[in-house]
Parts: sequence; structure tokens; C-alpha cells
Amino acid sequence: MVATQLKQSFKLSQVSPLQIIIVLTILQLLITLLTDGFVLSYDEAIWHFIGRNWFRYNLVPYAGGVDNKSPLIFAIFGLSDKLFGVNYWFPRILGTLCQSVGLYYVYKIAQYVSGRKAGILALSFYGLSLLWRATGNKYVSYTETYEVTFVIIAFYYYLSAQNKRRYLLSGCLAGIAVAFRLTAFFAVLAIFISLIRKNVHNTFFFCMGVLLSLISFGMIYYLSGINMHDLFIYDFADNFRSGNPYDYSLMWKLEQFSDKFLYSEVVLLYPLAIGYFIIKKQADLFMLWLIFAFAAIVIVGGYTRVHVKEVLPALSLMSAFALAHLIEVYKMPLRPAMIIIWIVFFPKLLEPLINLKKILHSNPAKVEEYCKEPYSWPDEETRKKLGWWIKQNTGVQDKVFVTGFAAQIQVYSERQSIYFNGMQTRVSTDKLFKDLQVNKPAMILVPLYPEYKQYIRPQMRNFIDSVVARDYTLYRCMYSHNIYKLKQ
Repeated sequence: MVATQLKQSFKLSQVSPLQIIIVLTILQLLITLLTDGFVLSYDEAIWHFIGRNWFRYNLVPYAGGVDNKSPLIFAIFGLSDKLFGVNYWFPRILGTLCQSVGLYYVYKIAQYVSGRKAGILALSFYGLSLLWRATGNKYVSYTETYEVTFVIIAFYYYLSAQNKRRYLLSGCLAGIAVAFRLTAFFAVLAIFISLIRKNVHNTFFFCMGVLLSLISFGMIYYLSGINMHDLFIYDFADNFRSGNPYDYSLMWKLEQFSDKFLYSEVVLLYPLAIGYFIIKKQADLFMLWLIFAFAAIVIVGGYTRVHVKEVLPALSLMSAFALAHLIEVYKMPLRPAMIIIWIVFFPKLLEPLINLKKILHSNPAKVEEYCKEPYSWPDEETRKKLGWWIKQNTGVQDKVFVTGFAAQIQVYSERQSIYFNGMQTRVSTDKLFKDLQVNKPAMILVPLYPEYKQYIRPQMRNFIDSVVARDYTLYRCMYSHNIYKLKQ
């Protein structure tokens, strides 16, 4: 009797997409909020730093800090700082909510194309795959989250468009995706090609929507005081120059590609996606989406975990369509298939548990331990502590520069400086040199750990060493950093 009641209560017809989205959202929040020692990640710290300079001190992006990202992501972190100060949770909660909207529209696309069963399957495939470490599960505040979400919504309004306004709306949403991250252009290209095949006349309205969004954002940037030349250089052109963040050897790129696409959970989506190719026997919209999204990842060449998000919607939808087709043809029950999907695709939640254990049984290293050879690269929580020390030992108007990959130290110090991350292109390097000569910081921190020499080019290290030798005196060592103060 009890078993029968349990079986009836688990009927998938009674499970709403909203319930699944709520469960997936809670899981996402657990993962993203219980990792990294409750501290901004390296990239988040860069964006928070630039956003804070923008919102607190009116130092607009690319003048008040350089990174190869859209001003939109700086604005999100600037708003976070304005509302709650230096924090890591607001951008992650906002990103999670945005991602959940994407989940809903993946369901809507699958339901529109192939019915409710396909919608439930697509929602499960996509939602669970976003929780994998291999797909950047904890990095929900990154530009890929917003880009992919707006691409998904643009695809839905394109597929369901019945009039010119819907095609225009689809284009506007696609334009917002491109404004967040330029690689969205490749997914937009898939819609464009599909539109030409389907109805050339409506292609005009879609393209008008894309241009309308991009022109609108361009005007907003211009009115905000952002230099359009700087926007072009740092958000686009500098990504293709020597010294960009992904300026690595072919062997390194092959290793990263293998790690992300051959030796990770992503391979679980391949069999059904291949099945979709076999069933369709032609390159339809979803195949084009997958092909162009993958092309974007290859062209960028970084193969980071968050880049994998680009292909997840198309892979998930194709897998859902293929499985729904098999269920329909062979009269298979949906419930066992869903149970298997959730068991096989469910993420490994080790990182949040390990982080909780570290909090409950913390044994923080002493400052002195970091200032003895061999010097070690301090973890993110320790870098946050060093930032707090700087804040307590400098004035509000003092400028501070931390060389190397030290965004967290810089952001938690809450001191001004035109911060530059590991981008070492000619343009960004020249601007850094000029800034250090014209606006001498009250304090400069130079890392002692060997990774500093490994990743930062000699030209930059030698220049900073010369500035320190000429104008600064050694104050003390803390957490594997020599701290120098400006000579009086």
C-alpha cells in the first residue's frame, strides 16, 4: 500500500518544471556560496575592483582598471559594491537567478519543439550539467552566465516568432548577449543562417534588433564617459595580441581541450547528441548552434571551465530530443529514464563539504610561515587577509599596487590603483608603466613565491624592481610578499 502511494506520488506528470528549477537553483546556490573560502575569486576580484573604481570614484572602465571584459560585468560588480561593499555573495546570487531563467527557457524551447517530455528532459540535462566542476559550477557570476542565458532566450523567441516584433525582440536579446560577451556572435550567426534558410525578409528585423541593442549600449557607454577606442582595444583587439590571457603554446591548448572535452563529465552528453545527428541527418538550427558555439571556444583558445557553458544548451537540447524520440518510438517509460539521468548526471559535491570542514576545523598559518623559504603562493582566504592588513595600515587616499596575480589582495584593501591583472600585452604593459611613473603608490607589494617569475614576464618584473629600488624602502614581509613603502 505504502509502495503504491510512493509510486503514485512520484509520477512525472505531477512534477512541474518550476519544482525542478527550484531544486536546481538551491543546488547551485549551495555550490557557489560554499566554495573558495567565502572570498571573491581572482576574476571576480578584478571586476569588483574595476566596478568599485567606476561607482565609487567615477574612474570608468579601461581608465580605472583594465580587463578584457564588457563594461556590463563591471557594472554588476560596481552595483554590488555600492549596495553591500566588498562581498562575494551578491554577484553569485544574481548570476544563479539569471542562470535559472536560462533553465526555464531551455524547457520552453524543448517543449515548443518536441513537447513536455522533451522539456523535462532538457531541463534536467542542462540544469545538472551546469552543476559540474568541469563546466565552472561555482563561477555563476562570470560573463558566460549572462551571455548564454540571453542567447537561450533569443533562440526561444526566434523559434516561436509569429510576427516581425518577435524577430526584432529575438535580435535585441541576441544583441544583449553579444554586449556581455563577444563570443555570443557565433551563436547569433546560427540564428542568422537559419533565418536566411527560413525567411530572408524576417532576417532584416532580427539584424535590426541586434544592432539596436549594440548601438544602445554603445551610447550608454559613451555617455558614461567610457572611451570608445579603449573599449575596442581592451574588449576586442587586445585579445588577439601577444601577452593576452590565453597566449599559450599549442600543446598547452591541446591539454586543456582534452581535459575539458574528453576527460570530464561533458562526455555524458555525447552519445545522445550523436544520436540526434543520426536521427536528423541534416544540420538543423540546434546543430548549427552547437557547431558555432564550439567554434567560439576554439577561437578563444582558453578552454577554461566556464567556456564549456557555451555548448551546454545545444548539447542538452539535442540529447533531450534524441531521448524523447527513443521513448516515443520504443514506448519506454519516462520515470526510469529520469531517475537514471539524475543519478548519472548528479554533481560531486565534495568542494562545498571540504570548505565547510576547513571552516569548522581551521588551522590558519602564521604570517612568519609564509616568509621563509620555500615561499608558497598564499591561498585565496590568506590573500583576503593581506588585503585587510593593507586597509588597516594605509590611509583612505593612499594608492596601493600589488604586482602579479593579486586581484583579491587589491580588492580587499579597498585602496585606489589602476589595477592590471595578468594581461601583459604591449598596450596594457605600457599603460601600467606610465601609471606607476605618474601616480606613485604609497605602497607596493612584490611576491616572493616562484610562480610570480613563472607567469609574469621579465620586462614587467624588471621595471617594477627598478621602480622599487629607486623610490621605495622595504617595510616588511607578509604572506609571501615583500611590502615596500614610498620614500618620504
